[in-house]
Amino acid sequence: MVPGTFVSRPNRFIAKVRLTGGEEVTAHVKNTGRCRELLISGCTVYLQDHAGAMGKRKLRYSLIAVDKVCGRGRLLINMDSQAPNKIVGEALACGRFQEVFGSELKGMAFDFGNISYISPEKTFGDSRFDFRLTDKEGRICWMEVKGVTLEEDGIARFPDAPTERGVKHVGELVKAAKAGDSAGIVFVIQMKGIKEFRPNDETHRAFGDALRKAFREGVKVLAFDCHVKPDSAVIRDRVQVIL
Repeated sequence: MVPGTFVSRPNRFIAKVRLTGGEEVTAHVKNTGRCRELLISGCTVYLQDHAGAMGKRKLRYSLIAVDKVCGRGRLLINMDSQAPNKIVGEALACGRFQEVFGSELKGMAFDFGNISYISPEKTFGDSRFDFRLTDKEGRICWMEVKGVTLEEDGIARFPDAPTERGVKHVGELVKAAKAGDSAGIVFVIQMKGIKEFRPNDETHRAFGDALRKAFREGVKVLAFDCHVKPDSAVIRDRVQVIL
């Protein structure tokens, strides 16, 4: 991991970053969201250096994390959009997911303490969900994962931009629950020190409405924060969800 100073973002996919020695490089941004409150000129960012392992890559560096300066000081935020699925997959495999959400999972037909199969990227209806879980009794749980990088005064919010795809996914989770399977949406807050999670109604009211409807229809809505370092992010603590 290489620290640098953010200069500009010409488009969604790349950023100009000045390294410590003064060299300006172009880095792949592993988050195509707006991230306007994060990528501010002069802020410190962390790049993954792929030297020696380029493969078919065109750019040597990937922008992974950013130091956000806020009222509480500096807040290190992982902004790799691929990280949340990996974090949840690891947590499910090692039992940490049940440890964090034990009380929240009570009453579900699905047994998170006895997962037999963790199958990523499986289709239900017209949507492809991040995980299809199978317990030892053969019961199914469909799970969608959303990464969260938007924070203000200790409150995390999703989405940071309108997401019709997200509304569709929530609707399909409702269908899965009505079909007799378990279903849940997990918000991975890619930072630490968050008081609560809320849907971002100001940005996309339709997503918030869909999430509230899904909750009423039996879809679990869960959120947790992460312990973040420049080169890692792991599940930490359950965060209260306010719908």
